[in-house]
Amino acid sequence: MNLKKNVQHVYLVGAKSLGAYGGYETFIYKLTEYHQNNAKLKYHVACKANGDGCMNEDKFKGVSKINDHEFEFHNAHCFKINVPQIGAAQAIYYDVASLKACCDHIRRNKISHPIVYIMACRIGPFAVYFYKKIHRLGGIVYLNPDGHEWMRAKWSAPVRKYWKLSERIMVKYCDLVICDSINIEKYIHECYDGKGINGRNPQTTFIAYGADLTPSKLTDDDEQLMNWYKEKGLAKKEYYLVVGRFVPENSFEIMIREFMKSKSQKDFAIITNVNDKFLNELEEKLHFKSDKRIKFVGTVYDQELLKKIRENAYAYFHGHTVGGTNPSLIEALGSTDLNLLIDVGFNREVAEDCALYWNRNDEDLAKLIGKADQMSADEIAEMGRKAKDRVAKEYTWDKICKQYENVFTYQEN
Repeated sequence: MNLKKNVQHVYLVGAKSLGAYGGYETFIYKLTEYHQNNAKLKYHVACKANGDGCMNEDKFKGVSKINDHEFEFHNAHCFKINVPQIGAAQAIYYDVASLKACCDHIRRNKISHPIVYIMACRIGPFAVYFYKKIHRLGGIVYLNPDGHEWMRAKWSAPVRKYWKLSERIMVKYCDLVICDSINIEKYIHECYDGKGINGRNPQTTFIAYGADLTPSKLTDDDEQLMNWYKEKGLAKKEYYLVVGRFVPENSFEIMIREFMKSKSQKDFAIITNVNDKFLNELEEKLHFKSDKRIKFVGTVYDQELLKKIRENAYAYFHGHTVGGTNPSLIEALGSTDLNLLIDVGFNREVAEDCALYWNRNDEDLAKLIGKADQMSADEIAEMGRKAKDRVAKEYTWDKICKQYENVFTYQEN
């Protein structure tokens, strides 16, 4: 493990794993991949050892195991945190335990001027304790506030109130807020200017997420792809696609319900890590199992295969209603020609006029699916060209990772 003093050590806290379907997981996978040969940076990544969305390093190529709880991947030091199954509180426990592990590693290895980058505002009442501890160790704390965790439908009213309070505390005491959306940065200043330590305004910067515009290395007749299509009952350009975490705020209920109302002859392929409780709730409401077009096809960890599946989709649905710049959306714009997005400010900010938009009103999406089915090949290709141009200009991983390198390596020591 590279612990040289001239290396900037960055501790990443908040993602469950690397390369799963959450925004932070995708971001960390790409960030560590891009910087794996950068002699100036060394990443230390907290990963969830058990439970929903946990890290399974055996599914990734190039992993070097250190012991049962540590491994190296993309030249990043990854350490696994065991989390008790204690409901909503496990998210808080995970971040607290991760920060404790970071502080222990910093102290034990005498790491100079470390950066601890916390993703999402979950630790509220514990934030001041850890911020002070990190500062005493000579480090600084960066925060990505995520996109309004307190608005997520999966939380009860008291839990949402906690998330909002947690956000206020964490923004107040951190050294820098990194916002992945211009709208989020604007919100931070509107809510918290003058409310920091000694009445100061929060220090912020905007860095979006990125997407890889490189086409998949797989061909249309690749055996791996063909076997996957055969197993899932799908065919090129004959399916609508969604990739994302299986949670209510990602609009799965609306997308499935509206697709069932549509007269589309195509399939709806859903790539996600299924939550059985939520799945059963949707089945009780929608009875989607009776519609053979609705296909939950599991997870796809092979990045080249996933990219090819995106490229070959007829269209992509994006139903995220909470959050800033979502990686799944940018990846879709960079690989799928036709994109149908729920109409919220974050999505408009990213896609502008490069996509079609739908709302939550009854039959709105069903009608849009009908319109999409009637679009000509030339119309769809033009939408794809505009989307790729938009991503190439604003959202390449090359641009995003260079921005992070600048933020991580510039310090007034």
